[in-house]
Amino acid sequence: MSGHAGEPLRALPGPLPAGERLIWQGAPSWASLARHALHVGKLAAYFAGLLLWYVGASLAGGEALGATTLSALKLAALATGALGVLVLIAWLAARSTVYTITSRRIVLRIGVALPMSVNLPFAIVGAAALRLYPDGTGDIPLRLTGDGRLGFIHLWPHARPWRLARPEPMLRSVPDAARVAEILAQALTGAAGTQPAQSAAGKVVATARKPRPLMGAAA
Repeated sequence: MSGHAGEPLRALPGPLPAGERLIWQGAPSWASLARHALHVGKLAAYFAGLLLWYVGASLAGGEALGATTLSALKLAALATGALGVLVLIAWLAARSTVYTITSRRIVLRIGVALPMSVNLPFAIVGAAALRLYPDGTGDIPLRLTGDGRLGFIHLWPHARPWRLARPEPMLRSVPDAARVAEILAQALTGAAGTQPAQSAAGKVVATARKPRPLMGAAA
């Protein structure tokens, strides 16, 4: 990991070595990040249900309509403020993030207050997967091999949920995710053709709501 002062190339900590080429760069969709990583939609539904319950319970308990309405408006303002903070976090995270795929590695530039680069050579990417959302955005989690560890807190929200013991970096809420996944799969295939195999391709268990495997990575 490294900082980003004086980057020779956008979102990369140094110039590309001879023989390495830039294939793709992109960033998360802030709207998709807010919905799928920060669960803004679910929280909004929860707050709405809570407000309806409060109004119904207050009126049933004999409280005046005017007082109930005023209290409900105050609660709605608090809920809106909380949701607004989450949307702002999603926007800042998307604005400060750049995902890069080269012919040899994946680089995640992440961090709002303290930007850093996470370099992931294809040699340590055991497998990649894809989870598509109805709006065309999607997540591409990466399962790493070897003894190296990345902190979940340092990666969040660019980490696969609930993989705390062995965090998996993730290209999250990427627009046109199917195309990006294809680009990554081709890059991994190309690298596999020029490097000796280290082990069998890793697999990611997939269900209807979980990422489906893209392919195993190069050794």
